Amino acid sequence: MAEVATFARSDQLLVVIDPVARRTDGESVRIAKDVLSAGATTKVCLPEDPDEFARALARRGTRRPVVIGDDGALLRAVSLLHRQRQLAECVLSMVPVGGALSLAASLGVPLGAVAAARAALDGAERRLDLLVDDSDGVVLGGLRIPPVHDPADPVGAAAVGPGPARPWLRTCQSLVRTLVPARGTPGAAAGPSRLRIEVDGSTLVDLDEPVDAVSVTPGASGVAAVEVHRVSVGAAAVPLRAEGRTVTVSGAHFRYRADASVSGPVGRRTWTVGEGALRLVLPGH
Repeated sequence: MAEVATFARSDQLLVVIDPVARRTDGESVRIAKDVLSAGATTKVCLPEDPDEFARALARRGTRRPVVIGDDGALLRAVSLLHRQRQLAECVLSMVPVGGALSLAASLGVPLGAVAAARAALDGAERRLDLLVDDSDGVVLGGLRIPPVHDPADPVGAAAVGPGPARPWLRTCQSLVRTLVPARGTPGAAAGPSRLRIEVDGSTLVDLDEPVDAVSVTPGASGVAAVEVHRVSVGAAAVPLRAEGRTVTVSGAHFRYRADASVSGPVGRRTWTVGEGALRLVLPGH
């Protein structure tokens, strides 16, 4: 991660306000908009759906986009710019507003509306690594592959999503988890995965060694950090760790959680590090 440039308040900004943020915390949205408008020439967009969100970004011209929203809004913006092959030329800012903000915090974005808006005005561009998979998906914070058919992760977590606990939903989920094994569905219980994991073409784990979980995280200097938890017999097995620019997982069909979303099942997926591919404005040092 390297500092590239600081920004002047004379920059023109495209402020894209996610509809979820407007519904969740309108006061924080108003404060952020006022701070940004006081420090720069702004054009404010209020998209109502993903298509309008995409059109607003595509028509930004020379304006620097500032996304006001949660982790989902940030991921949507980065994914759109990547698919349009414009991510490399776009410097992005974010003002976190909403319930799911752990990704923004992990990237270094201030969580307060005022602090984040001021960083968007006066901060410094940082180039951050990310992961791109062979289906053109983008991962910012990392991904995890749990044991196969794990009823709690990722399928259960995906059904709930981020946000406040709902007792009635927990009750329904408990009922489902009670009933599904009773129906005798093959493979309903959690179990180890049979996967081949390759890092830069070298096999780290093969199909004959079952694993409990796999995590892949963008590291530093263009490499990803890979950690594999193997099934242990007796004493706990020490996790296997490796670093590389490409990570391929294949074998039994598996699901994986990438940032806040769940994908799969797939039989093979390759992730490649995009070194410095995300140009994000963060507080200057």
